[in-house]
Amino acid sequence: MPPVACSLRSMCDDTFMPDASVSVVAHLPKTLILWDIDHTLIENGGVSKATYALAFELLAGRAPSVRPVTDGRTDFQIMHELLSANSVDTEKYVEITQFEGVLVEAMTRNAPQLPRRGHILPGVIEALTALSAIPSIVQSVLTGNIASNARVKLSVFNLDRWVDLDVGGYGSDDTIRSNLVNASRGKVLKKYGTVFDRSSTILIGDTPLDVKAAREGGARIIAVATGIYSASQLIEAGADVVLESLADLNRFMTTLVDLRTDVT
Repeated sequence: MPPVACSLRSMCDDTFMPDASVSVVAHLPKTLILWDIDHTLIENGGVSKATYALAFELLAGRAPSVRPVTDGRTDFQIMHELLSANSVDTEKYVEITQFEGVLVEAMTRNAPQLPRRGHILPGVIEALTALSAIPSIVQSVLTGNIASNARVKLSVFNLDRWVDLDVGGYGSDDTIRSNLVNASRGKVLKKYGTVFDRSSTILIGDTPLDVKAAREGGARIIAVATGIYSASQLIEAGADVVLESLADLNRFMTTLVDLRTDVT
């Protein structure tokens, strides 16, 4: 699929607003929405795997023979598993700060490839735009990427203008993905003075590990089958709701409202 350009009105016209869809959520109770990035908001075209491989090379002095496994993991887990798979002793690597320098350097080198190899996924611009117009909604990200690299990925595609990255949950906050839910909620409380709980926190992601993070972290989860996992696999993983994609904005908004107002 080619990069999304001006085929989407909302990218080319900042005044575009899907009024009908916004009206669906206009009176939504306060809600924290946390977006996964890769394969949920964007397709990175293999740049993420190339970045971890380069980070390994910068750290170990050689290219990895076994490629990284990335889906749904934190940067610490990815790097730790990558080192182990390539016969590097991991005993001394116990925290993400030991990997941050090489991860930042690798992303800096590879970021120019993102707009050439990757693209924004269908419906993302419309969804982010619509949600940003609702005063009761705080939207940010929950990602295994360290904060600096998450910012790069979103800024390359100009998606950072619709999400509050100050209150996101990142792989630089914790090595365990489910702990990122409360990491984000703590930042939201500090910045906005607002408490969000399980009923008012909604994750949106594309992997069973996103579902697990929501379940263990105390949040609801809308899973989208826009990555390597099918809708049936995401249902089996325990997602509250599964959508094939975000392309149908009205369906997404209706799903969001139904999930947020479901008190069961």
